[in-house]
Amino acid sequence: MQRKISNPSIWLLIILVGFPQISETIYTPSLPDIAHQLGASNNVIQLTLSIYFLGFAFGVFCWGRLSDFIGRRPAMLWGILVYGMGSLGCYLSGSAEWLLVSRFIQAFGASTGSVVTQTILRESIDGAKRHAVFAQISAALAFTPAVGPLLGGWVDQFLGFRAVFLTLVLMSAAILAYTWSSLPETRVKTVSKINTLSVAKRLVSDRRIWGFGFLIGATNGILFSYYAEAPFIFIEFFGMSPGGFGFFGIFVAISSILGAMLSKKLLPRLQAEQIIVIGTIITMLGALCLTVLVVGGIDATILHMVLLVVCIFILLLGIGMAIPNCLSLALNQYGDVLGTAGAIFGLGYYVVVSLITSGMSLLHNGSLVTMPLYFLGLAVLMVLVSKRLVGYKR
Repeated sequence: MQRKISNPSIWLLIILVGFPQISETIYTPSLPDIAHQLGASNNVIQLTLSIYFLGFAFGVFCWGRLSDFIGRRPAMLWGILVYGMGSLGCYLSGSAEWLLVSRFIQAFGASTGSVVTQTILRESIDGAKRHAVFAQISAALAFTPAVGPLLGGWVDQFLGFRAVFLTLVLMSAAILAYTWSSLPETRVKTVSKINTLSVAKRLVSDRRIWGFGFLIGATNGILFSYYAEAPFIFIEFFGMSPGGFGFFGIFVAISSILGAMLSKKLLPRLQAEQIIVIGTIITMLGALCLTVLVVGGIDATILHMVLLVVCIFILLLGIGMAIPNCLSLALNQYGDVLGTAGAIFGLGYYVVVSLITSGMSLLHNGSLVTMPLYFLGLAVLMVLVSKRLVGYKR
């Protein structure tokens, strides 16, 4: 007889899935200050962004697999503790090398908030209700990358870059206490032995997994490529101040939030796969409008900036519709090995995210046309893949 699962608080789940992204972006306004204070080149300090993704990818695999053996709650608590240790290391760093090591540890621990939270959601909430909860969490997740730079910018401006990392240390302590007091165990079966290679073979042979992995990786890759490229467009080309751009980031994040809310509204009338197709088509239309606008030639005027924002709004609206349903559906067939399957799957799609964001960095050449064309090509592939997923439905 299986015990009844106690559903975790939606607010706790939002915090657990959101703090890794805040940690990723909160210190970006401090990069020049960090380089100066630690006596390192800008290139070396920028590696602290890349190494975060690397640590995160390894962490997703390790914590997801570990959660199948020791339970979701212990894996989450230990991961947050490691994250806090990494954040403390960042705060105490006296050299760029120590900061790189600390950022890896920080990301390794933070990744438990992503993979274990998704596992908890998939096994504690069923059917259409789970899709709706994923939509709520995706809406919050779309907002966190914009909150990080705003918070970090103000803290750094008044207290210095070390205070930014101290903020993360205090945040880790608060999250650990909240999780300890409020997170129930949701694993219903004790796992004696799981063959990781066998699970990996199941995933690799599943065409739907390949499709969902690409869609999740591509949507997140576009989102983070936008956050990487947007400062060069709006600050350098349109002459927006860094502070103004920080507030502007929140406005743009609203589009992803509305997309997730629209997805939730459509769920009673449409299947999740159909909403994914609609979301990718909207993303493609936004990328197409953006490409046409930029190729046609734009000036540094308010009108052209508004038109650019409208196109980006449409693109991110579609992403906000697609992501939650992809996350909700991806591992439906893997309930018996959910933690390990989630670990392997997460490792795979974070590699896709890393490749797509790296592609944007390699293609960056100061031209306004590069980003729209890159996004349009990815969006067309997303539409094709999403339509195939409907055909593979089982």
